[in-house]
Amino acid sequence: MKNKQEKIQAPTVITAHANADFDALGAMVAASKLYPGAVLIFPGSQESSLRNFFIESTTYLFNFKAFKDIEPESVKLLVVVDTRQRSRIPHVRSVLDNEGLRIHLYDHHPDSEEDLPAEKSVVREWGSTTTIITHEIMARGLTLNTEEATLLGIGIYEDTGSFGFNTTTPRDFEAAGWLKSQGMDIEVITDLLSHELSAEQVTYLGELFKNAKTYDIHGVDVVITEMSTDKFVPDFALLVHKLMDMEKIKVVFALGRMADRIHLVARSKNPDVNVGRICSSLGGGGHDAAASATVKDRTLAEVRDDLFALFYSQINPQIVVESLMSRPPVVIEGDKTMADALELMSRYGLKDVPVVERDSMRCIGIIGQQIADKAVSHHLDGVGLSEYMTRTFETVEAKTDLYRVMEIILSNRQRMLPVVENGDLVGVITRTDLMNMLIEEPARIPDSLMPDHRRERNIAAQVKNRLPQRMLDLLKEAGELGAEIGWEVYAVGGFVRDILLGRPNLDLDLVVEGDGITFAKRFAAKLGGRVKAHSKFKTAVVILDDGQRVDVATARLEYYEYPAALPTVELSSIKMDLYRRDFTVNALALRINPGRYGQLVDFFGAERDIRNRTIRVLHSLSFVEDPTRILRAIRFERRFDFQIGGQTMRLIKNALGLKLFSKLSGTRVMHELQSIMNEGDPLACLLRMQELGIMEAIHPLLSLDRERIQILTELVKVHNWYKLLYLDPAVVPWKLYILGMTAGIKRDEIGQVTGRLHFTQKEERDFLHLRDMIGEALMKLMGWKEGHSRLSRLYKILHPIPVEGILFLMARSRKEYIRRNISQYLARLQYVDIEVNGKDLKNIGIEPGPIYTTILDRLMTAKIDGRAETRHDQLNLAKKLNKELSASLESENGD
Repeated sequence: MKNKQEKIQAPTVITAHANADFDALGAMVAASKLYPGAVLIFPGSQESSLRNFFIESTTYLFNFKAFKDIEPESVKLLVVVDTRQRSRIPHVRSVLDNEGLRIHLYDHHPDSEEDLPAEKSVVREWGSTTTIITHEIMARGLTLNTEEATLLGIGIYEDTGSFGFNTTTPRDFEAAGWLKSQGMDIEVITDLLSHELSAEQVTYLGELFKNAKTYDIHGVDVVITEMSTDKFVPDFALLVHKLMDMEKIKVVFALGRMADRIHLVARSKNPDVNVGRICSSLGGGGHDAAASATVKDRTLAEVRDDLFALFYSQINPQIVVESLMSRPPVVIEGDKTMADALELMSRYGLKDVPVVERDSMRCIGIIGQQIADKAVSHHLDGVGLSEYMTRTFETVEAKTDLYRVMEIILSNRQRMLPVVENGDLVGVITRTDLMNMLIEEPARIPDSLMPDHRRERNIAAQVKNRLPQRMLDLLKEAGELGAEIGWEVYAVGGFVRDILLGRPNLDLDLVVEGDGITFAKRFAAKLGGRVKAHSKFKTAVVILDDGQRVDVATARLEYYEYPAALPTVELSSIKMDLYRRDFTVNALALRINPGRYGQLVDFFGAERDIRNRTIRVLHSLSFVEDPTRILRAIRFERRFDFQIGGQTMRLIKNALGLKLFSKLSGTRVMHELQSIMNEGDPLACLLRMQELGIMEAIHPLLSLDRERIQILTELVKVHNWYKLLYLDPAVVPWKLYILGMTAGIKRDEIGQVTGRLHFTQKEERDFLHLRDMIGEALMKLMGWKEGHSRLSRLYKILHPIPVEGILFLMARSRKEYIRRNISQYLARLQYVDIEVNGKDLKNIGIEPGPIYTTILDRLMTAKIDGRAETRHDQLNLAKKLNKELSASLESENGD
C-alpha cells in the first residue's frame, strides 16, 4: 500500500458520475484534451461491457488513476463531466472540501437543486455530454488520434441511441461527423454496442416480459415492468432496450429489485413523456428519452406507487388543465390606470389581473393588487398600467400538461397563469386554483417542485471552502447564540451572494428574527467588542476587538411613505426582510443556527438570476420607492459583468421619465456616486449612467461629453497605476473622479453641482481651491521644458497640490514627458527631504529668523537638482547662502 508521501500530486482532476456509462467515459477522455496533464479518476460502472472495455483498454491509453493513489489536498481544479450533482460524485467527496477549490462542469442534464457551484459551467441540452466537449475541442482546433475519436464516438452513439432518440440534436451529428474525419472506427462502435445475451440475462428478460403491464395515462400508453433478484444484474439497461425493441414499446419504466436496492431504468420515444424529469424526482437523473434512478430502503410496491403519482402529474394531463382554469377571465385593458386596476381587483376580490390590448384578448401583461395599491399610495393612481405591469410572464395553452403549470406557479412563483389559444386569452389559473386541486390530490406534486424544497438547499461546503476560518468562527458563534436565545439568525445579502459567486467579501450582515439590538449586545459581550445601536431602524453594528465589524438587523419589512423617502420600519419575518432588498441577487439568506447551518433561503429566484447573470428588481415600484437603486443596479451590473434584465431596464427608464432623481437629496446621490467611484471600473458605471441619461438627471452640467470621457478614461489608468505602487498618501476616489466629471465647467457654475451633491462648506471650499490650483499648475506646466527646466521647478509646481489634483494633471497632460516627470514626482520627488534642519543652521552660526525658511527652501531645490545631495554639501551651501543673503540684505539697507 502506498503511504501518504508516495501519493500522486494531482492539481487538476477529471471525473464523472458514479455508475458511469460510455458517455461519461467518453466525456472524461474528451475533457483531458482541454486540460492537458489532468489526472482522470474513473468513478466505477455497473455495466459489465463498460467495465471490461475500460479495464482492457482505456487505463492503458489515458492518464487514469485510482482515487486512493492521489493526494486529495493537492487538487486545485476539479472537472466534472456528465453530471453536476454533488451526490453523484461520492468518490471525490473529500476533494470538495479543499480550500479555494475551482470547479468546471460539462453536462447535458437538466438543472437540479444540488448542482455544484462552479467557476465554469458549460451546459447544453444536446444528446450527449461527449458532444458538448467535442465541440469545444473542434473550436480550439485540436486533433485526435483514432483511439480517442473512437472512444468519444462510443459515448455519443450510446447516449443518442445511435442517433435514434428524440433528444438527438444536429450538434450530435456534427460531432460524429468530425470524429469520423479524425479516424473514428464505426465497426468497433457497432461491435461494442451490439450485445449477445447470456442465458442468465435471457431469464431476466423473460421475467420482464411476463410482468410488463400497459397503463393509459391521459391517453399515453406507459409500460411498467419489474423483476426481482438477490444479486446485481449487469447490463440491466440492455435488457430494457431489448424489451422495447422486441415489443415496439414507446414508453417503459423497468424496476429491478437487486438485493437491497431498487434500480429503475426508463426509456421514452414519446415527446410527451420526459423520463429524465420523472427519474430526477426519485433522486436519479438523465434526459428526456433515457434516464435512471437507484432507490434505497423502499419496496417495489412503494416505488411503483411513487411512479404513478408522478405519471399523473407529469404525463400530458390535458383534461386537468382545461378543468382547472377559470373562464372567462376578468381582464383590464392596457390603456387603463393604476386606480382603475385597483378598483377592479377590489370589486372581484382578485390579487392579480391580466392586462390585454384594447378591443382584443391578447394578453400583454399582468398587474398585481399589491403593486397597484402601492402605486396609488404614491399618488401614481393616474399612471397607465403599461408603466408598472409585469411584461415578462409565462402563458400556457389549454392542452399544456399539469407539470408545466406547477413548475410556473410553484417553482417560478408566478401567482397567476394566463391560458391562451391562438394568441388570445381564454382563461387563467391562479395559485389558489392549483393549491385547491392539490389539496385533494397531493400525490400529484413532485418533491422537486415543492416550494420549500426549492427555496432551501445546503451550501455548508461552499461556505467552508470560500470563507477564512475567522469568518467561519463568527458564523458559528452567532448561530449558537441565536439558538441559546431562541431566535433564528441568518447571514444575508451581498455576503451570501458573494459566497455563491466565489468572490471575497468579509462584510458580514446578520438578520435576527427577534430583537437585533439585544442580540448585538450579547454577541459583543460574548466575543469582546462594543455596539453602536440605531433604535429607530432596530439595527446595530458590533465592532469586535480585532476591528471586525458585524452589522445586525431585526428582521423587518420596509415601506415608503412617498417616492424617494427614507424607510419606515416594521417587525417582520425573514421573507419580508429579504423582500425589502434592492435586487434578487441580494435577497438571499443563509441559516447559521446549529442543526440548520448552511441552508440557503432563496424566495425570489436569486440563484437563477446569478446563474443567468441578471440584475432584477423584486417588484415594479422598486425604483419609485428608492431611485438610488438605479445607481446600485448599474454598479452591480458592471462589477459582476451581469446584465440588467429587460423588465428592470424598462422600470429604470420609467423612473427617469418621472424625474424621480429630482426628489432625491444630494446627500443620497453623492453617497451612491462615492460607492460607484470606489468600484474597480468606475468609468464603466459612469458611461452606463450617461447612456441612460442619469448623469443629466442628476444635474444637466454633469452630462459627459467626449472630452470628459477621455479625461475620465485617463484618470482610471493613472489611478490604477498609482494603486499598484502602494504609495502615500492614498487617493480619495470620489475627489479624483468628480474632477473629471466637472472638467470644463466654469467656476461660477461649479457651485450648482456642489450644491446639488450637497457638499459641506469645507468640501466645497477645498474642491474649488483644488480646481484653482490645478488651473494655475496647468499654466505653469505648459512652460516647463524637459532638458531645459529644472526638476525643482516641477517639484514646486506640484508639491502644494493634493494627490488627486496631481493625478488629474497627469491624466490631463497631452505631453508624454510631462506625464513621465509627474510620475517621477509621485514615485520619488515628493518623498525627497534634506538632511539639514533649523538646529543645524543655528549650530553653524546663522542667526534665527525668516532667513531659515529661505535657506531650507533653497537647500531642497539644490538637492532635487543634484547640486547638494549629501549633508556635508548642504551645510556648505547653507553657509554660502547665508553670506549671500546677508550681503544682499546689507546692500539693501545701505541703499
